[in-house]
Amino acid sequence: MAIGWRLAMQAALYGSGGFFVRPRSGPADHFRTSVHASPLFAGAVLRLLERVDAALGHPETFDLVDVGAGRGELLTVLRRLMPDDLARRVRPVGVEVVPRPDGLDPAIRWRRDIPEPVTGLLIATEWLDNVPLDVVDTDDAGRLRKVLVDRATGAETLGPPADPADLFWLSRWWPEPGRIEIGWPRDTAWADAVASVRRGAALCVDYGHQRAERPAFGTLTGYRDGRQVPPVPDGSCDVTAHVAIDAVAVAAGVPYRMVRQRAALKALGVDGARPPLGLARTDPAAYLRALAAAGAAGELIDPAGLGEHWWLWHTVGVNVPLV
Repeated sequence: MAIGWRLAMQAALYGSGGFFVRPRSGPADHFRTSVHASPLFAGAVLRLLERVDAALGHPETFDLVDVGAGRGELLTVLRRLMPDDLARRVRPVGVEVVPRPDGLDPAIRWRRDIPEPVTGLLIATEWLDNVPLDVVDTDDAGRLRKVLVDRATGAETLGPPADPADLFWLSRWWPEPGRIEIGWPRDTAWADAVASVRRGAALCVDYGHQRAERPAFGTLTGYRDGRQVPPVPDGSCDVTAHVAIDAVAVAAGVPYRMVRQRAALKALGVDGARPPLGLARTDPAAYLRALAAAGAAGELIDPAGLGEHWWLWHTVGVNVPLV
């Protein structure tokens, strides 16, 4: 039976046997995020964390919440990079639908929902692109109708008219005709996440687009085993769509700044510069290490890849610049 994409994504990603709840398969087995690409990403996040900590006056307890934590990779690296004083005060929390991973650092708490209130830093890396949404398209009579999908085959048909909530959202955020991915579920999810922050900051890192550059045919796609595949919502692959990042930013209702990842990381010291050739003559081992780091940095800031991510930065009760 064909159903709307939002319900299909919910079942395929988070239902029984869904893509993200399998115990032996994590996101890193199927696609590469900034977290998986290099510890340099965690190092940049740590510098932001230290800025927030200073703005808060180095509180006795600093909450570090990773929403969509995967298998705890980012929190694990951050724990290793933190200076001792900060590590003693930081309370890391992974928010994820899967059970606590085996062997995770005991200091990292694990839960299915976002804790509140948060005093510190909340971060979500490639979480919103997996928040389920509906898709609408225009029929031959010019009417916007929901796109229905067969969960087993991925075959699509046009269903009932778009809901009033969908029409209200797209009238503001996606007015151009075409295949439209209705983003209000992402707006709501991020607004709720940011609302949990009493004092501190929230950072969303994700693929996205703004109103002036909405894709005419949408972005819904699938990933499996490191390859892009058709988005069949049967639980066998990731099903994802880019985020209407400007709508998400406004929905949070607090001040924000948006920059591309390449600009944010360069401002935080990840520039991808190659080491000087002279180092190869004086210290070959150091040269090779620096060359590897430059390659990893290059992947993170690549404008055709991870560097195209948006960084959406909100501050609550403090003034901490992103760049």
